[in-house]
Amino acid sequence: MVGKDSSVMVQLANIIAKKYNKKFDILYIDLEAQYSLTIQHIYELKQLSQVRDFYHIALPLALRNAVSILQPKWICWERASKNLWVRDLPKDSINISNCPFPWFKEGEEFEDFIIQFANWYQKKWGGRVACGVGIRTDESLNRFRTITFQTNKTTFKNKNWTTKISMGENYIEVFNFYPIYDWSTEDIWGAVSKLDLKYNQIYELMYKNGLNIHEQRLCQPYGDDQRNGLDQFKALEYETWEKVVNRVNGVNFGNIYCRTTALGNLKSSKPKFMTWKEYTIFLLESIGIYNSDLMLHYYRKIKKFAYWYKKRDNIDIPDIPDEANSKLENQKKVISWRRIARAIEKNDFYMKRLCFAQTKTDNEELKRLIHKWDNLLTKDTISDDKDLINFIENEVIEDDFKND
Repeated sequence: MVGKDSSVMVQLANIIAKKYNKKFDILYIDLEAQYSLTIQHIYELKQLSQVRDFYHIALPLALRNAVSILQPKWICWERASKNLWVRDLPKDSINISNCPFPWFKEGEEFEDFIIQFANWYQKKWGGRVACGVGIRTDESLNRFRTITFQTNKTTFKNKNWTTKISMGENYIEVFNFYPIYDWSTEDIWGAVSKLDLKYNQIYELMYKNGLNIHEQRLCQPYGDDQRNGLDQFKALEYETWEKVVNRVNGVNFGNIYCRTTALGNLKSSKPKFMTWKEYTIFLLESIGIYNSDLMLHYYRKIKKFAYWYKKRDNIDIPDIPDEANSKLENQKKVISWRRIARAIEKNDFYMKRLCFAQTKTDNEELKRLIHKWDNLLTKDTISDDKDLINFIENEVIEDDFKND
């Protein structure tokens, strides 16, 4: 993905390798929907003097898509979606047509591929392998704890900033090491300046577009954290935006709501100039832009929800309050437009937040949506929702098995 951390780490490695007359290899995972400036920087790194083999991987890997309930994962470089690819395959890449890895399966998880590659690489070259990882712990308390304090890991010469890799229950002769784990963002840019290192010019555009150096992210844009930068993707490289929207389900919704509660960012809320009723309608209409079936599904649920309160408490739709007591809303004891809006924001397909249970009708509707949208929910691409997982495994997969 080559963000600033990995880029600086690789260039520092090149400086040291040159000093000791050594060579090293680079693994780069190309996730297809990348900034063009990122690819330009990749080719700069390929020209480093001490690089021996540059493994430019452009294989169909399964990646997290946190902006869609219908496609919780997407597969980059998927052959069946070639007409929608954001970019052409890099000519010097390892792809599905020339893949040298006998263990690789199309749609393999990104994390599994990394481990499998490490094992393959170690067997190819033999001996002990050191794998540099360009991450910093000031971005994550869990990273800091794992690298500096975790005691139940195998390290190299008792260096806490190293970790031996395992495949299942067995260790392989590969150690991850984190040479810049204690660096700050300021350290990264300080090194770029003082050592005259090359860097991805996309960061310059991010800065000019209003992001400070601590807010800039460059991982695949549809993950749980990275989706917060989808609006930047649109602003910085508008020429590829249409391709990205067509490539991954829910991207435009993510672009619109990436910094709101609609994608789980609870520090922000609806626009101040809108009432919760207006915001509810706005959310429904926005969903309808890319998936009218899902919009109608939510509309029917809300209509039943309102009818139930009409029957029980004689509250007509015009009389539904914009807000109610927050505690009672959380306890699901009162009706309000805020409660309805927040159910939509959470992509709550079964609308459990409105006291609905998972029903046979819901499952039939979900099955219809799945097949209409090219089976985007499969055994390998189910979301984290327990009921959705059970439904997919017990119903859809069984139907597919019967059809086979």
